[in-house]
Amino acid sequence: MMYNNFYGSWTGPFGMNWFFGMGSIVFAILVIWSVAWKGLALWKAAREGSKGWFLALLVVNTLGILEILYLYVFSKHSEHVHSEHNSHHPSAK
Repeated sequence: MMYNNFYGSWTGPFGMNWFFGMGSIVFAILVIWSVAWKGLALWKAAREGSKGWFLALLVVNTLGILEILYLYVFSKHSEHVHSEHNSHHPSAK
């Protein structure tokens, strides 16, 4: 951020006033997006006891990319739920 003498205000890297312009809206959306995915991924990692994943997800910020990958690729999906469902099914006996 630098002080712009022409406009007499603090401006962002693109010459916009990032505190009151579109930058703040974009930033708010990115923060909400990232926090939501991070919360879901941390909750799942904690429930599964994945300490390494929990620490990595807590420290690394990738705007939700690592969190989405963890939730849908690396974590235990619905295998546990699926196996519980089948064990109660009459044809599973």
